[in-house]
Amino acid sequence: MAESMQDKVVAITGAASGIGLECARTLVAAGAKVVLIDRAEDRLKQLCAEMGPNALPLVVDLLDGKQVSAILPKILDLAGRLDVFYANAGAYIGGPVAEGDPDAWDRMLNLNINAAFRSVHAVLPHLIAQKSGDILFTSSVAGVVPVIWEPVYTASKFAVQGFVHATRRQVAPHGVRVGAVLPGPVVTALLDDWPKAKMDEALANGSLMQAKEVAEAVLFMLTRPRTVTIRDLVILPATFDL
Repeated sequence: MAESMQDKVVAITGAASGIGLECARTLVAAGAKVVLIDRAEDRLKQLCAEMGPNALPLVVDLLDGKQVSAILPKILDLAGRLDVFYANAGAYIGGPVAEGDPDAWDRMLNLNINAAFRSVHAVLPHLIAQKSGDILFTSSVAGVVPVIWEPVYTASKFAVQGFVHATRRQVAPHGVRVGAVLPGPVVTALLDDWPKAKMDEALANGSLMQAKEVAEAVLFMLTRPRTVTIRDLVILPATFDL
């Protein structure tokens, strides 16, 4: 039997757009109180006003290590408790390595790896102490299949997968579950440079999916009985293949 999200507190990074935003909306609708974490203050306030009193904004620059390490007391001050921490924020860079910009890589790697790991470090002792909770990551199918057109992004998600499963085994005895959702291509701000006609065609032919579909998979993961851990949930557009 599925567990209820009623009155649980979920904190989501990168919650002002894309997968993070759709997960916030889906979880609020399921009865959870959601702390939306992002650096876009005005956007967060607008979204939380739209979603109602169970959506709470928390402005954090995830590339500022000190702000990330101080995230737990701010979540507790806002929401009173923490049941689920969802390290969702990320960035994307594709293209040939030989033509890449290492400075841009650094920013992406800092967000996809360092900020994600640091944020989990900040909240994990609290979940261990209360002997329950969930840590969830937005990974990618690129974290299990090396994708030729995005080698640096692929490497970042391979790092996420390694962290997820080593940490999962460390904290399972404390009642804390750790897992990852691994989407294929999703309509998010990462695809803002796509022409509209190309995006419409990809959605129509099943090679691209909506963030809402990932959010529904996340809700499924979080509502499994505590005797079950979904360590990886791969979700792909119907015609996408590697």
